[in-house]
Amino acid sequence: MPRLRRDERIVDRDMDRELTLRASSPTEVTSPCRQRQKQKVQKQLSEEGSMLVEDLVPISPELANWIKLNSKGLKIRKKDRQWASEVVNDFRENLLKFLRSCTKEPFFQSAEFLNTGSYFEKVKIHSPDEFDMMLKLQSPARLDMKELDGGLFYQLDLNHQSRGPIQAFLLDNERTLSSSKILKTMYRLVRQFLKTYKVPDELCHWEVNRKRPTSPAVTLSLYKSEDVDEELMSLDLVPALEIHPSQGWPAVVRSGPDVKNWLGKKVRLEIKSLPCYFVPKRMKGRNISDEAKESWRISFSHIEKKMMTYHGNTKTCCESNATKCCRKSCLMLLKSLIEGLKQRFPKELDDLCSYHGKTAFLHTLSVRFDDSMWACEKLPGCFLYLLGDLEDHARRGSLPHFFVPDCNLFSPLVFPRRTLAFLVNALVEQKREGLPLLKPPAPVSPLKLRTSHSEDSSVLTEDQPTNSLLSHLNELPIFIVALVVVVFLMYVNK
Repeated sequence: MPRLRRDERIVDRDMDRELTLRASSPTEVTSPCRQRQKQKVQKQLSEEGSMLVEDLVPISPELANWIKLNSKGLKIRKKDRQWASEVVNDFRENLLKFLRSCTKEPFFQSAEFLNTGSYFEKVKIHSPDEFDMMLKLQSPARLDMKELDGGLFYQLDLNHQSRGPIQAFLLDNERTLSSSKILKTMYRLVRQFLKTYKVPDELCHWEVNRKRPTSPAVTLSLYKSEDVDEELMSLDLVPALEIHPSQGWPAVVRSGPDVKNWLGKKVRLEIKSLPCYFVPKRMKGRNISDEAKESWRISFSHIEKKMMTYHGNTKTCCESNATKCCRKSCLMLLKSLIEGLKQRFPKELDDLCSYHGKTAFLHTLSVRFDDSMWACEKLPGCFLYLLGDLEDHARRGSLPHFFVPDCNLFSPLVFPRRTLAFLVNALVEQKREGLPLLKPPAPVSPLKLRTSHSEDSSVLTEDQPTNSLLSHLNELPIFIVALVVVVFLMYVNK
């Protein structure tokens, strides 16, 4: 589907005509002051031109209606939200009381919760079955933050030896803070808490899941007492070390995110003044160093939540009596499509996650920052624009982290090239077929999308049949069933 380039802009024709006449007039002598004024106007038009973009993307009425229909079905029902909130809030309040009374672990006694993730950003889709909460732990002293990669993972060392509660979580050198010890203690405390805790809904209970090697969270699942096979809800508790604002962010990310045109210079300064957090996440890869095994990943979840809440260029977007936009609806649609793709191709797209979509979304907002571009009636076009941006990132193999631009989330080290090519093919196929996976179906058996022979290919080859790949794959089970029926009839006739 054709898309207009971003540099195809509609500018103020009167001002543009005036500048042209001035430049071409043989009788006018342009003064240095006039030249500077002209250059300033042209620069302003260049910087603010994207505010006047009109995305005239041709969309069929059927596709537009399909996108709008699925957008309405993504919101969580009020009844489900109330029940889930009651369960999670009760768990949080009682766990906090338990930690504050736990004298054996004084480092956790001053902990506080910070609600993050899609539910609290109000972009959770389908049902309230996943929650993320950060458990803030205060850093007792200034830290040396040593980069282990492009600025996403760090080794944290104390500037001076400490005799405080944090001493129990240091390595043998008595300086390096151990991420594994923090996470191990968190697991132990949560298990101890659950021995006496009762869920408000007496028919349910929480269970702690097995630890995943690179996960920074203590993950719990809520089950019905008589049915432990069906998970009702999952909860990720992430211990997060808060760095004092006076110390500032690490040097590589100190410039802050690119939100000057989108949210304004003042909000950008406010964001940079907020503390940053480190979560106990181990770096991926084999044969990693001892420092990497105790690594911490920097987290900006709290800032992402702030940007999602105050997401408008005019500062009043989507408030109670203000004009509404379709930004969050577009992100929810993209999350739904990613969920559908992962459900359809679990092995091939195992490395894909909703955060890739969210990162592409934030980059898109920083470029298409004017509220008028995200008017509710433009939902279909805006979503296809966002989907095209994700495809562009995948084609280039470049998706910079929004806060740590030196870290590429589509780097071959973390996102294999074969998976990236598969993702591009899947997105192209979805657009060609009218986004059939926008609304995830019931779980199906894994199907493999056919790609070209080269791992570096990013598009489907033109010599493939005109019928869609998914159509061929969907016909396969029917053929098998027909074959079984024929064999059965032949057996009966004998």
